[in-house]
Amino acid sequence: MRLLAALILCLLTTLPATAAEQVDPTPRIAVMSAFPPELVALEAATSAQKHYAVGGFTFTTGTLEGKPIVLFLSGVSMVNAAMTTQMALDRFNITRIVFSGIAGGVDESLDIGDVLVADQWTQSLETAFARETDKGFELSPTVRNDDLANYGMMYPRAILLPRADGPPETRRWFPADPAMLALAREVASSAKLARCVADRCLVHAPKIVVGGNGVSAPVFLDNAAYRKYLSATFQARVADMESAAVAHVAYVNGTPFIAFRSLSDLAGGGAGANEMHTFMGLASDNSASVVKAFVKALP
Repeated sequence: MRLLAALILCLLTTLPATAAEQVDPTPRIAVMSAFPPELVALEAATSAQKHYAVGGFTFTTGTLEGKPIVLFLSGVSMVNAAMTTQMALDRFNITRIVFSGIAGGVDESLDIGDVLVADQWTQSLETAFARETDKGFELSPTVRNDDLANYGMMYPRAILLPRADGPPETRRWFPADPAMLALAREVASSAKLARCVADRCLVHAPKIVVGGNGVSAPVFLDNAAYRKYLSATFQARVADMESAAVAHVAYVNGTPFIAFRSLSDLAGGGAGANEMHTFMGLASDNSASVVKAFVKALP
């Protein structure tokens, strides 16, 4: 009965919004995750919740660690993440964007459960697929190539950002906000991370690492060879399916951005089967724990 009452209350307080209409003027931090397991701990810690339905997505305003936030799911993959980020920016007064979620580890010095906060993000599958000839792969002369090493027929390309006041901007990397990165380094010294989930414990105590490169693509990565390519070519430390898209939208809108990603698996680098389903809950909680400490520390 209590569950039914809560569901009815949620439906009654979920307010529809028309396109591009700002539904809440309060300055808020956007706190987002890709899919429900990543958001559970953050949602549970958010008080004074109010729900808004926009384009089939639910945005929840409230207070997290004393700060006004809007909490929402990006949806898995790049297009979903870009779309929902822009939705939030159009309809709420967003001061910062904080992403919390799981990822695959690329850097061999990182272990499952670790939380990585990258300096910058790129879209690793922004590529040209080259023609295969008797002489090998050949790129069309009209294709831009930023001289990063290819992976077979796939040649990485930078992104062209249209500019109203001049020629397009060529950009490979989208940065995290320097001030928020500095705060993340402070938080890293005191935030607590879980080592065990159910009857499984990690061999190494998880750690928080701030710095390095992150890559994103609409691909669930579980391939050792491609993992090595990402490490060698992009100096990537972590791979996911959303962060670079969010960083891209944040950059275009001039909104400070940072992503916290806890490793649920090694993206194909483990000795056995992919570890995501075993450690997804632990990784989600570790990322959320760091994000809560980070939000609390924000000015």
